[in-house]
Amino acid sequence: MILAEVTYIPIGSGTSASKYINAALEEFKKSGINFYPNSMGTVLEVKTIDEIFDVVKRGEKAILSMGIKRVETYIKIDDRIDVENSAERKLKAIKY
Repeated sequence: MILAEVTYIPIGSGTSASKYINAALEEFKKSGINFYPNSMGTVLEVKTIDEIFDVVKRGEKAILSMGIKRVETYIKIDDRIDVENSAERKLKAIKY
């Protein structure tokens, strides 16, 4: 499993981005991947690098379709192959 964290920053939308982020989260839900929203971004669990970019693109398109003219998108990728990687495994590793 590959973990990725994505953060979208809709530019020109005012101080609250929640309705735009919710649109991206709906796209993640439709894709069938596991995802974990948090206050600063969303962690994705996917099988391939291509799947990361596909779902991130879908989320960005959802935000742009709401009239936003600019979105900054930040992605971090954790591709670990020596263990079965998951958000749950990482949280257990730090005993949280």
